[in-house]
Amino acid sequence: MNLRLERGVLIRRLAPAALMPAGAFAVHQLRYWLAFGNRTGLELAAQGHSYLHSLVPWVVLLIALACGAFLLTLGRALGGRTSLPRYTLSFCSLWLLCAACLVAVYVTQELLEGLFLTGHPGGVIGVFGYGGWWSIPAALAVGLVLAAAFHGARRVLHAVAERAAQPAVLAARAPVVAHVRLNPLLPALAPLADGWSGRGPPRG
Repeated sequence: MNLRLERGVLIRRLAPAALMPAGAFAVHQLRYWLAFGNRTGLELAAQGHSYLHSLVPWVVLLIALACGAFLLTLGRALGGRTSLPRYTLSFCSLWLLCAACLVAVYVTQELLEGLFLTGHPGGVIGVFGYGGWWSIPAALAVGLVLAAAFHGARRVLHAVAERAAQPAVLAARAPVVAHVRLNPLLPALAPLADGWSGRGPPRG
């Protein structure tokens, strides 16, 4: 049981990372679109990027898995069964971290394409030449979207979890009033005689 619980927690923790390949794909395509405009398709085909079309279904699958993990965690939050640690990074720090990771993925991808793909420039020219410097503003833009998605999802989950926990807290704080009879053999008194009347006797 504990192993299953730990595995579920691990999946929910790693689910946001499933959006990073989609972000890297977006940076790659956006870099070429910013550099070549209407000739983007021709340049991608000339440099051997046709293989990227086969990656689209896998990218969509990863996005679907991330969304499914979010919905699962949201369901647990609605039932008050989840406790999420807050991000230790600020929004700006997370944004810059996402952008740096996306640039690193882009550089690695372009270097590998320069080594193995026919028609693709190699070395630094293949990474930042021919408009490749557009990858940096593209990574900043996509990293901003990812950081907003991560922080927004965490805020929603926290708000839902706190709202679901409020009825339980109020129920725990509600006072419990019990009428205790000291001697069970004595007959029960009327409310007025027992001191539980809501008002005093009428004035004469």
